[in-house]
Order: sequence, then C-alpha cells, then structure tokens
Amino acid sequence: MPGSTHSPHAALHIAAVLAVVSLAMSGCAAGAGGALTASAASGSPASPSAPPTPEVTPDPIDWAECGPNLDCATVEVPLEYSEPDGEQIPLAVVRHRATDPDRRIGSLFVNPGGPGVPASDMVRSIDPTSETSPFSPDVVARFDVVGMDPRGVGESDAVRCLTDEQRAAQAAEDRDPTIPGGKPFGRLVQDARTFDKGCATHQDRAFLASMSTDNVARDLDQVRAAIGEEQITFYGASYGTVVGPMYATLFPERVRQMVIDAPVDTELWQNDPLRLLDDVARSNEETLDLWFETCRAEGVAACPFGDGDPEAAFDALIADLEREPLQVPPTEGLTPGGTLDGAMALEGIRAAAGVRTLWPSLTAGLLAAQRGNGTFLHFLVSNVTVAPFGGPFATLQEPHTAVRCADWPSLRNLGEHRAAAREIAARGERLGSRAAYSALNCAFWPATNENRFTDELTGAGAPPILVVGGEVDNVSPYHWAQAMTERLEDAVLLTRTGVGHTSYRTSGPCIDSAVDAVLIDGVLPAEGTVCEAVPAGTTRVPAAAGK
Repeated sequence: MPGSTHSPHAALHIAAVLAVVSLAMSGCAAGAGGALTASAASGSPASPSAPPTPEVTPDPIDWAECGPNLDCATVEVPLEYSEPDGEQIPLAVVRHRATDPDRRIGSLFVNPGGPGVPASDMVRSIDPTSETSPFSPDVVARFDVVGMDPRGVGESDAVRCLTDEQRAAQAAEDRDPTIPGGKPFGRLVQDARTFDKGCATHQDRAFLASMSTDNVARDLDQVRAAIGEEQITFYGASYGTVVGPMYATLFPERVRQMVIDAPVDTELWQNDPLRLLDDVARSNEETLDLWFETCRAEGVAACPFGDGDPEAAFDALIADLEREPLQVPPTEGLTPGGTLDGAMALEGIRAAAGVRTLWPSLTAGLLAAQRGNGTFLHFLVSNVTVAPFGGPFATLQEPHTAVRCADWPSLRNLGEHRAAAREIAARGERLGSRAAYSALNCAFWPATNENRFTDELTGAGAPPILVVGGEVDNVSPYHWAQAMTERLEDAVLLTRTGVGHTSYRTSGPCIDSAVDAVLIDGVLPAEGTVCEAVPAGTTRVPAAAGK
C-alpha cells in the first residue's frame, strides 16, 4: 500500500551518501498509570463489522534495556479478538525514553507506514542530535516514543512466503517495461500462485487472516493498557494514516492528540483498492514529469542530462539498458552489484523522483548510466524502492501483501485486474508497467478475513486530528489528504508545497513547528495553513559528476 517500505526520513542520509558517490565516480574523490481494560477503551459501541473488544487486561509490560535510552519488551495479544482467551501472539515493542523525564507528557505511539515497515526501526533511529532523526528534540524530550511492530511485521513474527533462493531468483528475473506488469499475463498469474502457495505453506492461515488494520489498532490499545497509559498520542505516516484513523474510530476516548502525515484515502483503501493503486500510478508519473520539467527549466548547465530534452534521453537510455544491460560491480556499503536493465532502472528512478533531496543524485545517476556506469541506479533499486508496488526489489513484500489482502475486499476476479492494467497501459506512462497487476497476489490469497472492517473511519469523538498533505507526493496524492480531512469528524488540513512523500522532519521548520505544537500542546494550525517546503535540492548534479 501507499507508504514507503523504507523510512522517508532515510532519504536525507541516502542523498548525502549518493553525493559522495557521485564525486567518487567522477574521479574527483577517492574510493567509492495502572493498566486499564481494553474493553473500557472504546468510547462508543463496537462497529457492526468489528469483533468485540476483549474483556481482558494484558499483563503489565516488562521492559528490558536494549540500547542507549531504549527499552524493549514483548506484549501478548489475542490472535482473534472474538476469542480473547484463545491463542495469544507476541508483539515486539521498543521504547525511546523521554530525554527530559521531569517534563514527560506521556507515550507517543508511531507507525511509519508500508504496510510492513517495522515501527521498532523508526524508534531505534531516533537521535536527538541529528537533523535526520524522525522526531524533533522537543518531541523526544517530552515523550516516550513507542514503536509496536504490527503483527506479521518486523520482530512481531514477520511474514515470510518465499525461500531465500526464490527471493534471489525473483530479484534477478528479467522484466519487460513495455508490458503491463513486466511479463505476459500468464506468467504473472503463475508467479502470484507461487507466492500465495508459499504463504500458505510457511504461515498459519488464521494468522494471515488476522493481519488487518483493525486488529493492529486493537493491538495498539493492548500495548497502551500494558504500559499503563490512559491515552496515547499518535503519529502515523503513509499507511500509518490508516492505522491512526482506525484507532481513533475504535477508541476515540483513548486519543490524546493525533497527527497523520501523507494520508491514504481510507474509503479507497477499504472499498476500491484498484482505484487506489491507479491513483498512485498517476502520482508516480506526475512526479517524474515534474523532474523532467525542472531539468529543462534549470538548463543544461545545472541539468546536463539530455542536453535540454531529458524525456528523449530518458526513453533512449531505458531502451538501451533493455537491449544491453549494464553489469554493476559490487561496491562496499552501496550495492552488492548485479545487472541493471531498463525495468530495474525504472524502479529506482520511480523511487528517487519522489524525493526532492534525491534529484541531484538521480540526475547524476542517469548521466553515469549513459556513460556505462550503473552504480547509482543500482543503489537506488537496492535501497530506496517504495510501496505500494513492491515487486522483486522490496524486501518487505510479504508482510506488505498480507496486510493489504487482509484489509481489502475480494480481488479474485482476474478480469478486474486486466481491466485496471489496460487503463494504466492506455495512458502510455513511463512507470505504468510496474503499477499494472500490483495487487494480483490478492487474487489467490489463501486466507480469508471473515471479519473485514468496513465502517467509515471518521474518528468520531476523538480530539481534532492534524492531516498533513503534500501538494506533490508520488505515493499519497494531495486529493487523498483533502478527502481524509473531509471524512474525519474533526480535522484540520496542513498543506505542504513541493515534492516528497511525508512532510514532518523532511520539509523545514514550518511543518515541524506545526506538528510539534499539536503533539506537545494540542494546538492546531489555522484552517488553510500552507507551509512552503524548504528547497532541499534541484536536479543540479555535483560539479564533479557533471564533468
């Protein structure tokens, strides 16, 4: 689903790494309170489509120190909330303790998206001294930041469907960017059947069926109760913006404050996933088109790729890479090496085009590939690939797929997949091949979620929620943020100009100050507030790399 399968805040670090690599490739640098019952947490009757909340209290959490200012624990929760005394499953939880405990407000629960990105990784990446830390020093001072890996994700028994050998073969397979899905339809169906058979073989089907977002929200409330908090503060990004409104809808009285960043259109997520994925495909293409436009506008001195016609040069490069792929040698700390063809290059380009700070590196990478060096683009494929299309390059494809298939309505009609793929192909988009058939695994999914949550996610009864939407977002289009704001009973939309997926801690002090004000003080910005993103990069390549 929409949302990054890597932390969006990692882009700043990656951009810095790539800037160094660009110099190296040019030859100008060397080397390459008491626990409360979860049933009491709901301020309103349970949704008709929701299993009843459990009449049990989890055991108090037993923290163990696991790093500088970090604690780790495991919380047992019901596999099925309709059977709270039945089978229990373990959830991994990591806490970064408030750096100013005397002024501590409470616990800030976080979900970085995916679905499939471990929240524990986000918490472990907190460094109050670093500009690339996912939360500001003020927030880290006032809150214990808590990351629960959702069931089937990360350290909470991550779903695995393929063997290492199958993963390696999938990553090395040849795809044709001129064909929807990259392969003939029959081969795509065969791949989906193999993937789903692997899931059925290696995973318990009841566990797979339980990996829905409503269960994640109930799990969060069990962790809240185990910690002993009466209310939580919540920050969710990308798919985390499905988790947040779900929690606010099921447990409105347990919300202290909430911020959702780069929101998903939850109506599409719950009811029309093929339309949702088509929206993302369009956003991918619009972001790449903006890179082309910026490259032309800046001129060849800043963006020499294509000598003023980047589209033509781009199409020629992809065609050349398909005819004659580049062999990329291993580069320690960057890429294991391998073959770079046109389809693989498009996957990395799709990711980089959506992160403004990576545009200089994207420009340098395209120039290098023209000259026979595919290290940049191969690095992007290996490190910056993003959801929702996953594919052979996304290491989180299995839990990502499991959550989608548990949440979404039946997608077993292959004709619907083909019709959606034809619509994408008819637009003639450069990135459309990857988008087509991106939900095909759900067509043969071996676990049916009999209690799929279908109620509208309104957050009725929760405090006002801050929705942060970017005007140009390659994964969560801006109209999703507008739709989310309308759907929630009480919400304020904060708009960010510029390019990027998610805004907090990546777009400058205007966004950061507004988000911090909500999380810390519960003060929301005025309706219609727009934050100008701090320019964090153009298409301009480092001088040495442009030589």
